[in-house]
Amino acid sequence: MKRLQYLFLITVLLLSFSLGGTAKAASLSDPGNGARPVCPGPAAPGDTHCHAWVRPNASSSPVGLTPAQMKAAYGFSTSNTAGAGMTIAIVDAYDLPTAENDLNVFSAQFGLPACTTANGCFKKVNQTGGTKYPRYNAGWGLEIALDIEWAHAIAPGAKILLVEASSNSFANLLAAEDYAAAHANYVSNSWGGSEFSGEASYDPHFVHSGVAFFVSAGDAGLPAEYPSSSPNVISVGGTLLTFDSNGNLVSETGWSNGGGGCSQYETANSAQSGFSGYAQANCGGKRATPDVSLDADPNSGAAVYDSSKYNGQSGWYQVGGTSLSSPMWAGRAAVSGAVVNATYVYGNNITFRDITVGNNGAPCLVGFDLCSGRGSWTGSTP
Repeated sequence: MKRLQYLFLITVLLLSFSLGGTAKAASLSDPGNGARPVCPGPAAPGDTHCHAWVRPNASSSPVGLTPAQMKAAYGFSTSNTAGAGMTIAIVDAYDLPTAENDLNVFSAQFGLPACTTANGCFKKVNQTGGTKYPRYNAGWGLEIALDIEWAHAIAPGAKILLVEASSNSFANLLAAEDYAAAHANYVSNSWGGSEFSGEASYDPHFVHSGVAFFVSAGDAGLPAEYPSSSPNVISVGGTLLTFDSNGNLVSETGWSNGGGGCSQYETANSAQSGFSGYAQANCGGKRATPDVSLDADPNSGAAVYDSSKYNGQSGWYQVGGTSLSSPMWAGRAAVSGAVVNATYVYGNNITFRDITVGNNGAPCLVGFDLCSGRGSWTGSTP
């Protein structure tokens, strides 16, 4: 009898754990209003997925936040020369054949300067710098449109270099990373995958003198992902912006799906581990993610134009995910003109809005946390 009671108790505990895990997964996969991941499903071993979320119905006119609204929410520069003299590289997988066209429809719609191959602002290459592009992929195509348009929106004076990897494998994306790092001041990466025991061997791909690397933290809450967990990058998490009926910002809170957590394998760099708020993350010397945040919740997602068909449609979409926050951080860094690395982020160089409300599996707290890192960059200087 005692043995039967024991087996029954174990069964109940296992069932309770299973149901609890299922409930958490459901809450992390549904941010509301029909939004869904652009690159769904877990990546296969050795592969990555993009971190964009979209409200799937296309529109003939812009939907989502405009560059003017986003800049007003953060107090960013509204100058069309902001970022002049800098180059932002966007590393993504596969090809978007209409990338240059879509960027310039976006620019014309919002009064941004044209960014074309002809005027030297825009350049698209494959992972080795050539012009034989990979095949088109609709999900990654929408990711590319998001990345180039919103890097340009925040830093309209900067050049945009789009580097397209042959596939979504780590091997191909890191080859693209190497090309980007050799030809840009800032590199934005809106992709990642589960951590793995040998990931530290890939960290040198994110080291290049004078170059700042940004990686989206992911869109499934905890645990940490790679390469967001590399100590050589700035991991960018996500928030939700809420506005009143007049369009004024009311609050910024942590996004429930925003990526974060303690790395299983990577050690925190000295800039992070020496930061006064690091201990609050309880990572025990391991890398803590994210470092920082910006808007990512698709409910306060941004307007993106994609004339190639996604889900059988084309036009304007409202897109979020930490795929949005990463290129915006790269753009804002380009406007500063500084090498925005860990030393810069954990120093006294940036005015942060501390995000103290929200939960991604870890609570947003006063100071540093695994929900929003140090918070969001605000202001037009430095």
